Amino acid sequence: MSVRRILTVVSISVAMCGLSGLAQAQTAASKGAKAAPAKPAPAAKPTTAPAAKPTAAPAAAAAAGGNAEPTLVGQFGTWGAYTATPNGKKVCFALAKPSSSKTNPPNRPRDPAYAFVSTRPAEKVNNEVSIMIGYQLKPGSESTLEVGGARYAMYTQGDGLWIKNAAEEERMVDAMRKAADVTVKGTSAKGTETSDTFSLKGLAQALDRLAQDCRR
Repeated sequence: MSVRRILTVVSISVAMCGLSGLAQAQTAASKGAKAAPAKPAPAAKPTTAPAAKPTAAPAAAAAAGGNAEPTLVGQFGTWGAYTATPNGKKVCFALAKPSSSKTNPPNRPRDPAYAFVSTRPAEKVNNEVSIMIGYQLKPGSESTLEVGGARYAMYTQGDGLWIKNAAEEERMVDAMRKAADVTVKGTSAKGTETSDTFSLKGLAQALDRLAQDCRR
């Protein structure tokens, strides 16, 4: 996954974490496993309207300052818990890859998808859910996140997804803590429909650990 592509997803309010450090941390977490690919930084919810393009340059500039390389503080089931301090501002996030992915039409190529739950104390952001879906989403389209029998509308920008109604996010995260898995559905710019299922095993423990690490 290219740095340029990641920067188009990261909002101007949060710097991109160092990819090499995250890859090394993920590798260390998997005993005897093959070297893990570099993982992206958590995608922060854009401050602009969904139709506007995010600006990559400020994020790149911010990444140059501070300790941007993330540190793995614990692996909990399928979720890794990480902290970083890009430009001196602490960021904590849990990250996981999907346990299964489907496309319609089948077998369409795409980049890896990732789910994040991010906390940024300096911005008073707590447990923000975002998905890097692995392809450019259809402009203006809505995606859905299904967990615990409920369905949440997600708005799209580039290849990132965020909850449309911020007032529902706390309830959604609470459901994610208790459920076995979560399913995210979207439509690519080329019309391909996708469905990604993420195991939620270990998410509650990862978030509890990060709540301690991010407390200031």
